[in-house]
Amino acid sequence: MDTVGFIGLGNMGARVAGHIQDADFPMVVYDLNEAAVRPFLEKGATLANSPADVAQRCDVIFSALPGPKEIEQVALGKEGVLEGIRRGGVYIEISTSRPALIQEIEAKFRPKGAFVLEAPVLSGQPGTAPGIHSVLVGGEPEAFERAKPVLAAFGDQLMYTGAIGSANVCKLIHQLIGSVVSQGVAEGLSLGMKAGVDVEVVWETVRRGFLGRMYMLHDLVPRSVFKGDFEPALFPLTLLRKDLGLATELGREHNVPLPAASLVEQVLVSGMSKGWGGKSGYAVPFLMQEEAAGVEMRKDGIDPNEATRYVDTDPTTTTKPDFITYYEKPKARRQARRSLG
Repeated sequence: MDTVGFIGLGNMGARVAGHIQDADFPMVVYDLNEAAVRPFLEKGATLANSPADVAQRCDVIFSALPGPKEIEQVALGKEGVLEGIRRGGVYIEISTSRPALIQEIEAKFRPKGAFVLEAPVLSGQPGTAPGIHSVLVGGEPEAFERAKPVLAAFGDQLMYTGAIGSANVCKLIHQLIGSVVSQGVAEGLSLGMKAGVDVEVVWETVRRGFLGRMYMLHDLVPRSVFKGDFEPALFPLTLLRKDLGLATELGREHNVPLPAASLVEQVLVSGMSKGWGGKSGYAVPFLMQEEAAGVEMRKDGIDPNEATRYVDTDPTTTTKPDFITYYEKPKARRQARRSLG
C-alpha cells in the first residue's frame, strides 16, 4: 500500500487527510501548526520536519494550502516537495490556484521522473453533510490512475478534466458562474421585497420556474448552443429584452441597485441592434460572448434529453461521460485497500 503524505492540515486539509487516514493508508504529515498534526499522530501518522521530508518518505504527496504564494513555496522552495520527491512519486495539490502556476510546477517535476496532479474540490466539503463530493483532477492519465484509490478515499465523484491546469480552469469557471448567479438571485430577491412581495413567495416562484431547474445549463446549452441552433425561438429576444427592461425599470422605481441586471440588459440591447430579435432570447448572450471571445461553443454527441435528466442527488442513475467516476465511500475504501495492498 502506498504511503501518503499530507502538507497543510487546515480547514480543508484536515478533512481530506482524515478521510485518507480512515481508509487505512499509512501517512506522513507536516504543518507549521503543531496542534493541527496532533490528531493524526495520535492515530498513527508519522511527523515530518519539512515538505521535502514528506516527499522523501511518501509515494503520493498531497498539499492543501491557502494560496498561490504558499503553493509555490511548498512545491518549489527551499526544503520543498521538489527537493525530496522520488522518481515515480505523485504530488497532488488540492487547493484552487492559478492554472499557469500548477503548469510551471509540473514542468519542474518532470525532469525528476515525478508526477504532478491538481485536484481542487468542486462541490461539498469532505466530511460534512452526505452527498456527492466532486473532485476535479488534471494531469497525466498515468498519474491519475495511480492516485485514484487515494483520491477515492475522499471524493465520491472524480472528474478527470485533462492536461495539467485544466482542473483549475474548470474550478475557476465554476466559481465565476456561481458568483454571477448568486448576484442575480440577490438582486431579484431584494427587488421583490422592495416591491412589496414576501421574500419567500419570490424565492419559491423563482426556484419552481425553469430557472430553478437550471434550464440554461441543462437544456439550453446542449440543445441550442452546442448545436449552434438558435432558431426557432420559443421565447425570442424581443420579449426577453422587454421583460428585463421592465425589471430594471422596477428597480429604479424602488431605488434598488441592479448592477448585474443592468449589464445583461446592455448585452440584450446589443443583440437587438444586430437584428437578433427573433432568436432565442436566453441564447443570445452565448452568441454575443462567442463573438467577443472569438470561439464557437459547439460539441457533438451530447443528447439534450439525457442532459436534462442529470441531478446530482443520485447521479449514478443517469448516463455519465467517461471522464467521471463515482465512488460509494465504504466500497471505494475496501477496493483501495485491495488494489494497493
